[in-house]
Amino acid sequence: MPSSAPERTLVLWCPDWPVRAAAAEAGAPRDAEIAVIEKGFVAACSAAARAAGVRRGLRIREAQSRCATLVVLPANPAADARRFEPVLVALEAGIPTVQVVRPGVVVIRAQGPTRYFGGEQAAAEAALGLLADAGVPEARAGIADGPFAAEQAARTADPATRVRLVPPGGSAAFLAPLPVSLIGLPQVTAVLAKLGIRSLGAFAALDADQVRDRFGPEGEAAHRVAQGLDPRRLVPRVKPKEYARQVNFEPPLDRVDQIAFALRQPAEALLDGLAADRLVLTGLLVELTADDGGGHARTWLHPRSFTPLDVIDRVRWQLQGAGLAAPVTSVRLVPDSVDLAASHEEGLWGGGPDERIHHALSRVQSLLGHEAVLTAQVGGGRLVADRRVLAPWGERRAPARPADRPWPGRLPGFSPATVFEDRPEVRLVDPAGVSVSVDERGLPSGPPAGFTAPDGGHAAITAWAGPWPVEERWWDPQGARSLSRMQIAADDGSAWLVCFEDGGWWAEARYD
Repeated sequence: MPSSAPERTLVLWCPDWPVRAAAAEAGAPRDAEIAVIEKGFVAACSAAARAAGVRRGLRIREAQSRCATLVVLPANPAADARRFEPVLVALEAGIPTVQVVRPGVVVIRAQGPTRYFGGEQAAAEAALGLLADAGVPEARAGIADGPFAAEQAARTADPATRVRLVPPGGSAAFLAPLPVSLIGLPQVTAVLAKLGIRSLGAFAALDADQVRDRFGPEGEAAHRVAQGLDPRRLVPRVKPKEYARQVNFEPPLDRVDQIAFALRQPAEALLDGLAADRLVLTGLLVELTADDGGGHARTWLHPRSFTPLDVIDRVRWQLQGAGLAAPVTSVRLVPDSVDLAASHEEGLWGGGPDERIHHALSRVQSLLGHEAVLTAQVGGGRLVADRRVLAPWGERRAPARPADRPWPGRLPGFSPATVFEDRPEVRLVDPAGVSVSVDERGLPSGPPAGFTAPDGGHAAITAWAGPWPVEERWWDPQGARSLSRMQIAADDGSAWLVCFEDGGWWAEARYD
C-alpha cells in the first residue's frame, strides 16, 4: 500500500460541457432544452432540460415525454475535445502542468498555483478567471486531497462563490455522505447496493482485505479513493504540436486554379512537418472562408496517406462542390487523423498492384470528380438495398444505419450478389395461374408455382421459402413500411429474393 499521502489537487469543472459543444456544433441556443444522446440514453442535458424533468440515464422516449420541446443531439467526443482545446490553451497561458480528465474537467497540482497566487482560494479564483476570459464564466473549482475528492468538491461548489475547499485530511469526511455510485464501477456498485452499502463512507468502512478479495485490484483502488487516499498522481498533458496551415488571400480569389496553385507550398509544409515526427496524414479537414462571411468545412479521408497533390485535389474538389457565393479569403488545412509512418512503408519491392490501382483510381477522381469512383461498404438495415452503402474512393463514411445493430427481420446467411437499386416488378402465380398475394397475417393465398422475371421470361418455381414479414417504423405515419419477402428458385437455374408490397411483387435481388 502506498505510504505517501494524496497531494493537494485543484480540479476545474465546466458544467454541461458536452451539451455546450453539441449545441455549438448544431447551432442550437445553449439555453434551450437540450439532451445529448449516447446509445439511446441521455448522457448529458442542459439546465433547462433538467428543470423540465430530464435526467441522465433516461431513454430518449422517456426524456421526450417529460419535455416535449427537447432538442436531441448525438454525442460527439471529437467535437467535445476540439471545442475544449481553445479553453485549455487559455488556461495553460496562466497555469501550466494541466491534466485533462475529459473535455470539461481539468486537474492541476495545487502546490504551484497556491504558492504563486498566495493561497488555495486565490489560486482557484485565478484559474476561474482564466476560464472566464476563455468564455466559460460558469466554471467551478474544487481543491482537496486527490483528484477524485477535488472533482466532487468542484461539482458541489456553491454556484455563487464557485469554489469549494476541502481542508487537508478532510477528504474522507467530505466524501462519506456521497453516493457510492460515484466510483464509476457499475458491477461493484450493484453488489454493494445488495449489501445495503449506498454511501462512500459505508464503503470506506469495509475491511480492505475483504474488498480486495471480493472485487480485486479495481475494487481495492476504489476503496482507497472512498477513504480519501486517492493514489493517482497527476500527469500533465503535453501540448500538441500545431501542424495546421492557413493561407489568406488579399484580394480574395474566385478561381479554383489560382487557389490550388497557392496551396502547393502550404500542403508540402504540412506533410513535411508530420514527416519530421514520423507521421503521415490519413484524414484532412479543409476549412474555406468566403468574403461574405460564409464558409464550408469538410473532412477528407485517404485509403493510404496524403501526398501534396492529393491535398490540392481535395481542396479543388471541395471548392467545386461548395457553392460559395463570394470569393475565398482563406483556406485552412488541419490534420484530422494521422498514423505512424512505419505502418505505411512500402514493401521491399514496392506496393505492387494495390499501389497501381490506387493511383489509377485517384487519377480518375482528379479528372472526373470526387464522386466519380465509388466503393461499396456494408451498412445496416433489414433490406439488402439498405445494407449497400456507396462511398467515394478513399473515403470512409459512417453508414446512416450502423451494421453492428441487431436489425431483426434481416435475412440470415449469404446475401444475394445482384441488388436492384430500382426494384423491377415481377409476378408470382399459383398452380391455377392466379396471382399470389400475402394477407395481413403474412400467409400466401396459394403456393407459388410460376414466376415472371423482370425481362418477361416465364419459369416454373421449383422451391420457395417464406414469406417473412417486415414492419418498419410502424409508429411513424410518414415513414411506416410493411412488406413480406420470399426466396424462390426457378427451373431455369435462377434464384430470386422478391417482396410483396402495395399489392404487387417486386424483385429485390437475384442470387447469381
